[in-house]
Amino acid sequence: MARNPVTANLLMLVLLLGGLFMTTKIQQEVFPAFDLDTISVRIAYPGATPEEVEQGVVLAVEEAVRSLEGIKEVRSTAAEGSATVSLELLSGADPQKLYQDVQQAVARITTLPAETERPQIAIDVHKHAVLDIQVFGDADEDALFRAAQRVREGLLQQPGITQVDFLGARAQEVHVEIPEAALRAHGLTLAGVAQSVRALAVDRAGGSLETRGGKILLRVNERRQWAREFATLPLVTGAGGVLLRLGDVASVREGFADSNRVATFDGKRAIGVGVSRVGDQTPLGVADTVRATLPSITAGLPPQIQVEIQNDRSRIYLERLSLLLKNGFMGLMLVLLFLSLFLEFKLAFWVTVGIPTSFLGALLFLPGMDVSINMISLFAFIIALGIVVDDAIIAGENIYEYRQRGMGFLEASIRGARDISVPIGFSILTNIIAFLPMLFIPGTFGKIWSVIPLVVSTVFLISWVEALFILPAHLAHVRDKRTTRWGEALHSRQQRFSLAFRHFVEDVYGPFLRRAVDHRYFTVTCAIALLAVVAAIPLGGHMGIILMPKVESDSADTTVTLPVGAPLAQAEAVRDRLLAALNKVIAENGGERLSSGVFALIDENKVSIRAYLRPPGERPISTAEVARLWRRATGVIPGTESSRYESDRGGPGGGASISVELSHNDVAMLDRASSVLAERLAQFSNVKDVDDGFTPGKKQFDFRLTAEARSLGLTASEIGSQIRAAFYGAEALRQQRGNDEVKVLVRLPEIERQHLSDVEQMLIRTPTGGDVPLAQIAMIEPGRAFTSINRRNGRRTVTVTADVEPIDETARVLAAVKDEVLPQLLRDYPGLAYSFEGRQASMRDAVNSFFVSVSLALVIIFALLAVPFRSYVQPAIVMTAIPFGAVGAILGHLLMGYNLSMISVMGMIALGGVVVNDALVMIDYANRRRAEGMSAFDAMIAAGVRRFRPILLTTVTTFGGLAPMIFETSRQARFMIPMAISLGYGIVFATAITLVLVPSLYVIVDDVQRLRERGADAES
Repeated sequence: MARNPVTANLLMLVLLLGGLFMTTKIQQEVFPAFDLDTISVRIAYPGATPEEVEQGVVLAVEEAVRSLEGIKEVRSTAAEGSATVSLELLSGADPQKLYQDVQQAVARITTLPAETERPQIAIDVHKHAVLDIQVFGDADEDALFRAAQRVREGLLQQPGITQVDFLGARAQEVHVEIPEAALRAHGLTLAGVAQSVRALAVDRAGGSLETRGGKILLRVNERRQWAREFATLPLVTGAGGVLLRLGDVASVREGFADSNRVATFDGKRAIGVGVSRVGDQTPLGVADTVRATLPSITAGLPPQIQVEIQNDRSRIYLERLSLLLKNGFMGLMLVLLFLSLFLEFKLAFWVTVGIPTSFLGALLFLPGMDVSINMISLFAFIIALGIVVDDAIIAGENIYEYRQRGMGFLEASIRGARDISVPIGFSILTNIIAFLPMLFIPGTFGKIWSVIPLVVSTVFLISWVEALFILPAHLAHVRDKRTTRWGEALHSRQQRFSLAFRHFVEDVYGPFLRRAVDHRYFTVTCAIALLAVVAAIPLGGHMGIILMPKVESDSADTTVTLPVGAPLAQAEAVRDRLLAALNKVIAENGGERLSSGVFALIDENKVSIRAYLRPPGERPISTAEVARLWRRATGVIPGTESSRYESDRGGPGGGASISVELSHNDVAMLDRASSVLAERLAQFSNVKDVDDGFTPGKKQFDFRLTAEARSLGLTASEIGSQIRAAFYGAEALRQQRGNDEVKVLVRLPEIERQHLSDVEQMLIRTPTGGDVPLAQIAMIEPGRAFTSINRRNGRRTVTVTADVEPIDETARVLAAVKDEVLPQLLRDYPGLAYSFEGRQASMRDAVNSFFVSVSLALVIIFALLAVPFRSYVQPAIVMTAIPFGAVGAILGHLLMGYNLSMISVMGMIALGGVVVNDALVMIDYANRRRAEGMSAFDAMIAAGVRRFRPILLTTVTTFGGLAPMIFETSRQARFMIPMAISLGYGIVFATAITLVLVPSLYVIVDDVQRLRERGADAES
């Protein structure tokens, strides 16, 4: 192709223009989208206690799905009024097939209580939230709901927006409340009134009538939507022929579902509206549409109601995109600068052009692999930035060497590309193999990071084509003549630098290498000692080791749990104390420069507060500092169960530092064990926000029938139904009203269902039509219900969580918990089992699978190296560079002040494919010189001197490409920087070792072979 530049140019144009076109079509998102590999079964059981939900729903569903193929684990939660059963799929299971199997299994259940609603079964997917809209002001809940509804419906009418949900809003209901006296006066029952409403308020098709003029549809239309319309429904006709309507005996009004849920924003009552993207919608597109249309949608709202956009993830996406593109561009310029110093500018330019060619060419193929433009894929391009140019450097430098010998560009291009085609091919393959272990990490963690090997492998393959075909064709037709004084001066300076560099290699490195190889056994001993010393730093606990670096979010969050059943006034007092402390922190640290708003939510016994913070570059302190000061300003709140302050919610590394799940069949023993574990965790000085996971439930009254009830013909089912209708409500209807589902509930007025005496004096209708007080036919026993019941694979569980500060102490605390605390707990509570969950569980599975994949990758790399070398020993020499790359990575983390993490280790493994390439080209050259008759010693010295420049070039360009990311100060980039440190510092250190250690090992192997030959000769 070097003799046919047209073909090379067309191929390059296809890659460039095709990639540019694909940038307008490829999906854009903050993090990669992926399935969760779980199927959820949700069944509502209104008014039921967690124990009733467990016995009536959860056990039945668990039994139905237990034997289905493809299920790894079954987790269940029985809460008040609802059941959730989550099925985790085995790796490789077909979600669609299992979804159908679960549907059929649940449909076959015949024992679900009559009051349960239709099961909702779904394959779980990530919800891609874009932004939140706060609708708030000095208005009642109904006015705010109507305003939020207007915002939601207005946004759903816009093209490009398809998912808008309420946040912190109670469901709308129609309440029909009939006093007991009115029921007795007219001979009515709550269940009977509900049945009448259900029968009268109908909208039903009646078929059609065929006439000569055409078909006429028949329809009964008595549908009611609003409370005032339901009030007109006729119930009975009195003795005097007077029609009794529902509104005559009942208070019929619009209302909301009963719950202690109160949301505020900046101290005013609020309802949130969440906007998400689906399908091929982009964060920027959705956010732009919202910002463009929201003013017109809210134009007619009352003046006391305000609307603000908060938590705009599209801004985060744009900031991170800009960050990565900036680092990528800076890295590209550094690569060009370094190349221009060592090579002719024209050669350096065409080598650098190979980078955007490879990148844009990769974009042509990424959509076919379901890879989007996101933070991880952009980071993968930055990783590839310095590495991908290695092949072009090796080819270009070899062509440059022939140019230095006086050849023209055409001949030098052909011979230079031909010489290194085999080493480049195997170099590309080893790079790809080194990244592949990331492709096989299981779980959510693996699905996020699997993007990196897909991207870099595609870029490497295209760079292979570019280095062997496109680059030589361009260099072959470069004109030698420099037409400008600037070009002449640049060339002259580059030549002077090149000459000085050649003198350095020949006069400094060459003699140094000769001395090192002369004393090769001492050289190898020193290298091994260095490896042992550096490895002892993390292994000896002298360096922080964490599972995943935490990334600060743009919000500080706290959640405080109160005893279940705590009155709303107590929750409001806790909320007000938290807000006062937060407002003090904000006022003392920049005010509006720190925070853009505060959202608070009371939901039953939980108080949650989120402080929306300004972008990191605009505020004076970090999110972690806000959380720390907030905790200190709040202090210990009496009467609460637990509290948790977070600065990294939703990001990589987020969640509790320690999460231990305990399981046992005896609930009382489980309660005691979780309390003991929480107490032991709290004894560690650096452990914060301990939650024993076991919250006492609400007070409960249990009813047991007396002999009189049975003599009256009453059954437990009949009494239970009447109690439920009176205090929860008899559900008359459930129908759509606009975009919302609305229930119509018939029940007693609130004033008749507030006290124990109301329960005792409630009149139960007997089969004969009489009334009898409930206390007369049932014994009432006080008790306490569970808040919720969690189960895993058929056993009840409780999860104890805690945070560790500083985070690099997590490993030490976990080791102490595992070695000292948990064994004693198992001895004290026979039958108890535990497992580390949360981050520990996902990382445990990821680490186990990752290192299996790494071992396989190293074997494959060894085999790939053995093919061109035709040796089993020389690949082992080449691969000695890998552990020294890890040494450089550890030293880099120490120098930069970062803890080692799983991300760091992934960088070290990926580094393995890069560092072996330098040793590969060096030994390949030495083998060719030995084939010409040189000794091993002289061939290795010649190889070191000859390959010094390409090895140094690949090192400085790799480090240069990663340097902007390594030295990035943005907190948003912190979770990616450890991998860049491992690759950047690892390649620098491994190169220094490669240039000395590999030649020494090569000659030592020759020493051993010659000793064997002498021994064989002596024996013969």
